[in-house]
Amino acid sequence: MKAWRVEKLGEPRDALVLHDVPDPEPGPGQLVVRVLASPVNFPDVLMCRGEYQVRPELPFTPGVEVCGEVVALGEGVTGFAVGDRVLGGAVLPYGGFAERALMDAATTFPAPPELDDAQAASLHIGYQTGWFGLHRRAGLRAGETLLVNAAAGGVGSAAIQLGKAAGARVIGVVGSAAKAEVARELGADVVVDRREQDFVAVVKAETGGRGADVIYDPVGGDVYQRSTKCVAFEGRIVVVGFAGGQIQSAALNHALVKNYSIVGLHWGLYNTYAPEAVAACHRELCELAARGAVRPLVSERLPLEEMAAAVQRVADGVTVGRVAYAA
Repeated sequence: MKAWRVEKLGEPRDALVLHDVPDPEPGPGQLVVRVLASPVNFPDVLMCRGEYQVRPELPFTPGVEVCGEVVALGEGVTGFAVGDRVLGGAVLPYGGFAERALMDAATTFPAPPELDDAQAASLHIGYQTGWFGLHRRAGLRAGETLLVNAAAGGVGSAAIQLGKAAGARVIGVVGSAAKAEVARELGADVVVDRREQDFVAVVKAETGGRGADVIYDPVGGDVYQRSTKCVAFEGRIVVVGFAGGQIQSAALNHALVKNYSIVGLHWGLYNTYAPEAVAACHRELCELAARGAVRPLVSERLPLEEMAAAVQRVADGVTVGRVAYAA
């Protein structure tokens, strides 16, 4: 099969090489799937650079989430059959940027028929992260104001849709006029182009000075620091990641004085500590997809040969929504 492999760490354009490699074989409790779609996630970028908390042994194939057709079952696998259309996380070193990928049956789920392959693959990590961040960690309630940073990206676009589905008023912060239009189309009530406006001032104006009840931040750095200036009394800032490249320090005296919470979210840990919650979240997401409340934004569906360049564009921060390999 053909597969992109990281043979040396670096920027994706340099690290990824397309090879012919043997098909993976399923171990106990595993599945092999024919990859139907695999979107780029920021962890794919970080793993190419060697900067992610998970550091696979070289060489490895990135592509951390997959929609695929089951082609082989490992020992002890039940509940799946050859030909099933499924989604979930890939088991590295056999990630999704290949013609075949390896998956753990325990963290694999049926793909909703309402979504195409690229949308179904994109329903997993970004939407699970959004659901756990907004509901389990931040306790978002109907009528509250949700501020989403990087609102037109893969993670942010999911948070907009999930926030609206929960009955929140959503303010989206983006980095260009084109991305602002995308955030509006996703359902954001107010959109701020941070290159043209101060989002802190906009949030205060839109909330009568109160601030945002929940702030969803996958960016970090200065964006996080600015967000602390417009969080409401008893507000919650959900730290999702550091796509801006800078890991900020939290001023705990500021959190004390303003009476807000800073909560971290590492969604992957739920697969270890609360797998039943991940399964329940998948069912909820499928119900939302079935009634059209969420629909992953896939801006580009690309052949396998173009995926190294696609991962680099995600690294450079110039993409909108999800960019996916679609077979």
